[in-house]
Amino acid sequence: MATANDAASVSTNSTKPDNREGTAILNQHRVAALNDVDNAAFSFFHVKVVIVAGIGFFTDAYDLFAINLASIMLGYVYGTVPDRNCRPMLSRNENLGLKIATPIGTLFGQLFFGWLADIYGRKAMYGVELIVMICATFGQATAGGGNAIKILNMLTLWRLIVGFGLGGDYPLSATIASEFAATRIRGRMITTVFSMQGFGTLAASIVALVVTSAYKTQIDRDFPYVSTSIGYTSPNCNCSFATSLTAALDHTSSTVCPGVNAVNHVDFLWRLLIGIGAIPAVLALYFRLTVPETTRFTLDVERNVLRAQTEITAALNGQEPTDQTVQQRAVAPEATREDFFRYFGRRENLKMLCGAAISWFCIDVAFYTLQFNSSAILEGIGYTDTEDVYQTLRQLCIGSIILAAGGLIPGFIFCFLLIDKIGRKPIQWLSFGVLTVLFIIMGTSFNKLIPFNQDARARGHTPRADFFFFLFCLSNIFQNFGANTTSFIIPGEIFPTRYRSTAHGICAATGKLGAIVAQIMFFYTVDPINDPEKFMGHSFEILAAFMAVGGVATIFVPETKGKSLEELSGESQTTFVHAPEENVFELRYGVLLPVDGPPRL
Repeated sequence: MATANDAASVSTNSTKPDNREGTAILNQHRVAALNDVDNAAFSFFHVKVVIVAGIGFFTDAYDLFAINLASIMLGYVYGTVPDRNCRPMLSRNENLGLKIATPIGTLFGQLFFGWLADIYGRKAMYGVELIVMICATFGQATAGGGNAIKILNMLTLWRLIVGFGLGGDYPLSATIASEFAATRIRGRMITTVFSMQGFGTLAASIVALVVTSAYKTQIDRDFPYVSTSIGYTSPNCNCSFATSLTAALDHTSSTVCPGVNAVNHVDFLWRLLIGIGAIPAVLALYFRLTVPETTRFTLDVERNVLRAQTEITAALNGQEPTDQTVQQRAVAPEATREDFFRYFGRRENLKMLCGAAISWFCIDVAFYTLQFNSSAILEGIGYTDTEDVYQTLRQLCIGSIILAAGGLIPGFIFCFLLIDKIGRKPIQWLSFGVLTVLFIIMGTSFNKLIPFNQDARARGHTPRADFFFFLFCLSNIFQNFGANTTSFIIPGEIFPTRYRSTAHGICAATGKLGAIVAQIMFFYTVDPINDPEKFMGHSFEILAAFMAVGGVATIFVPETKGKSLEELSGESQTTFVHAPEENVFELRYGVLLPVDGPPRL
């Protein structure tokens, strides 16, 4: 491994060496610093990076998917539209607004913070997005409404803001983990960071189950379960459409309607569920704000070669840098508009960007269709086929826990074990291929596996419905053991340092566009609660088509296993940095280095 002492072999007799000598010195130091990072033994420093980045992503996922359960709870409090069991729920427009606001905010956050991180540095931006998210989460949990503006409108606004903060975490976490990781463990490090999405989703489901169980008595009192023999009506039912339903039904049923209590305790549930998500973010904030700048940004963007080497050496040894005043300014490719279009104007680089972005778009269409609407799908397939509000909420929580623990997390585990062995591209191809087949099976067999007539639903679960639930879990496994994870990893590896965060933000934003398309598509084609038979099966067939397109897009994505980030950037590294043509050199640390003014941002 090259060290600073290796550069000392360059002549030190003169205080003003020529340009070629200065260039040789700078490149030796740059190579030494990069080798220190790429060949570093796994240490506590790497654990710290994963924890700091992972806790933020845990919080992101918690908040992102807590709304899946919270939207059902919000319906019981502020809903004005009755479902088929005469329970209040949000209108379809309100539900869409709450779920689509976060991806829209996330899209803009990914582009904005990704761009800023390539200008001002990863350290400067890391933590800012977390502050935005903490404030917006607190705003959600304490949101109120009035005559001028409804609470659901305020919640939609807060979710737009929280999405903006969440968006910054994608390019920043991926870039920081990628740039600090040793080459041989880079895939596993980034996978571990991203796997917090599964644990965040699991935590949101567990918290929802705990708070729901804690309020069981109050929920039963607020929503009395009344058995009747005339359909979906009861003495306590005030649903305006109950009489029309009664005329259409002649079988014994039961109903749940809002009680007459002044306080609806479900209002406490969703506020606790969302508010608790800010706790890990607050705990992670200090560490986000104190994370060191990445070596590659200091080398290639700030062009401060010696400082980068001293900082990474200190970080890997668990020490503080001894010299923060070194200002060695090298000449290196700078991130300008002209250089951006020159780099991505090259056919091979544009193909990589498009391949990574389209792959992410396709997998997010499927991932967010299933995750944002898993509660509605669980109701649609009869998993929560009960008119008791407490039992409905409890079953939704348990179903979400099963989906996370039995699908999301195992997928991440498989990916962690194999990502640095068989590579990113084979895993992504396998994922898109298996998901294409799975979604075709789920779509073509949906109406045969799920009972829709009342007599069948009254009998509860059927083996066929359980088989569909198994396919649902299997699809979660192959999303995370595959494209959902690799589409996050690859853009953080294949682009040069000066555009790495920006390009990752572009790919991630394209993915979030897929999430928005997924919600709109689901909104207009499926009504899983009141009319689950309507087009739900065909929606899985549409997802299969997107998976096939994602598999084709993977052709344009390079394999990154075992390669350094500099090798993957496609740019010559022999003389990547140059000494300025006019320099003043000084002897420092036994070598000659050019000294320029302070870094320009």
